[in-house]
Amino acid sequence: MKKYHIYALGNALVDKEFEVDDSFFTHESLQKGIMTLVDEDSHETIFERLMKKYGLKKRAGGGSAANTLYAASQFGANTFYSCKVANDEFGDFYLQELGNHNIDTNLDSIRGEEGVTGKCLVMVSPDAERTMLTYLGVSENLTATDIHEDALANSKYLYLEGYLVSSDSARVACVKAREIAEKNGVKTALTLSDPAMVQFYRGGLEDMIGDGVDLLFANKVEAQTWTGEDDIDAVVEALKKITKTLVITLGSEGALVFDGETTTKIDSYPVKAVDSNGAGDMFAGAFLYGISSGQDFATAGRLASMSAAAVVSQFGPRLPAEQHQELLNKVS
Repeated sequence: MKKYHIYALGNALVDKEFEVDDSFFTHESLQKGIMTLVDEDSHETIFERLMKKYGLKKRAGGGSAANTLYAASQFGANTFYSCKVANDEFGDFYLQELGNHNIDTNLDSIRGEEGVTGKCLVMVSPDAERTMLTYLGVSENLTATDIHEDALANSKYLYLEGYLVSSDSARVACVKAREIAEKNGVKTALTLSDPAMVQFYRGGLEDMIGDGVDLLFANKVEAQTWTGEDDIDAVVEALKKITKTLVITLGSEGALVFDGETTTKIDSYPVKAVDSNGAGDMFAGAFLYGISSGQDFATAGRLASMSAAAVVSQFGPRLPAEQHQELLNKVS
């Protein structure tokens, strides 16, 4: 029996969330709806302008893989997170957040290093779309030495965050983690993370995917960008070349899940969208919890779709702890 349902590798980021107008993107020459990497000075300049114009809505521990593990752990999964934080206030805050949510981590034995903990400005526009500016800080220095090999070997799934592809050392760490997983019968899941990652770092993602992964997560735009196909059936067929199983989220249209034999359409659960930040992370967390706990792909897909709908109907990428049990009850 494996100790952990999910072991993840990802960027440790502290999110600062703001509600903004579309005019802010135009004024600051920001591309709406994607994640953009920036240096610390640019990050601080935009942060100060956001504070002055809108005020901070919320601060929380974040990073895509961490949000996914948070969701899975709240549903009942045992999880482990390998990441990197600095020896600063945000690093202390991040470490406390992981502990509060029962996520085991390599940081228990490796305290933060010199530098700055990664941070992300999350700007939510009136249409509920999220736009992110990320300064990676010491997350960019994640290496293979940050992998906890015993914990990884003792897990059902390795989950790799596609955002890691922008760092050479983190990308190498992902390849190493996948090799360790394969040697120990651990399945590898990877998320493409963002259209910008697919567009600008395709070669690095191909390194991370290697000869194929066990499970791939992508939204419709990421999947279309990767395959060069528009028709969703053609997209699914093309992605089967790099993964044994597959999840494609389709926003308000639900999702498609492929379990290796059958492709199933998962219905959406209509809600009034407030904030799309974390929707994909929540979907992945609920889905990984489901399939690592004995659910079939269709059942896990329904849980994931309901959970993603719940998270976009409120502000922030994570649901209150008690809401996870309510969601589980609906699919049981």
